[in-house]
Amino acid sequence: MIGFQFAKTRDKASSGITLSKFQSTKKLLKIATIAVSFGIAAAIAHTKQAQAVTITFDDLPGSQNPIANGYAGLNWENFYYLNTTSFTPSGYVNGTVSPENVAYNGFEKTVAISTVDDIFDFNSAYLTAAWNENLTVLVEGFIGGESGQRKYSQTVLLNTQAPTLFRFDFLGIDYLRFTSSGGNNAGYNGKGTHFAMDNFSFNKKTKPVPEPITIFGSLAAGGMGLALHRKFKQQKNIKQ
Repeated sequence: MIGFQFAKTRDKASSGITLSKFQSTKKLLKIATIAVSFGIAAAIAHTKQAQAVTITFDDLPGSQNPIANGYAGLNWENFYYLNTTSFTPSGYVNGTVSPENVAYNGFEKTVAISTVDDIFDFNSAYLTAAWNENLTVLVEGFIGGESGQRKYSQTVLLNTQAPTLFRFDFLGIDYLRFTSSGGNNAGYNGKGTHFAMDNFSFNKKTKPVPEPITIFGSLAAGGMGLALHRKFKQQKNIKQ
């Protein structure tokens, strides 16, 4: 009888210890989850700090020149700008949203906009065909430069009569490429697969760098995982 009571008491104590260990483990898991979540939230908040910028090209001097690298903090490949105030009737004139300049693909070449150490979101732009009706433009967004990973691809159809606002929402890229082709001559005194671009909207950002709080969250999660591993190992050894 005494032996039975002793066994019963020991089982009860063992049950209490097991429950205590379970509660401790649950608490550790909760702390780890909170730490990681807090770190992720901080990183997301950091990437949302950039404000949208609209490039109108109207502050560029002269009537027609290449767009130099560094303009608006970006690099420009084969892009030119044109003052359309006294230009011949064309899609360039019709596509002018904010007077007086538009950007265009010089010599019908494939054009690109890029960054070196940063990334950007390409939000939107007004696009107009210069000479050819139903001009096709392939717009692609990359990360890792021209030879990197293509994240986005969108084909748009342009007319010469008026600018069309296209929303792209290409997020977190560092290389943006436009390739024009096709279409039928609209009857203007010019020809080619040129297109005009105005009011280019983007968000420039810095490449994500782990914030101190993010690092803390990762370390905390790792520490909690190691602590849990040790606890389970100790429990296993006790049972054996």
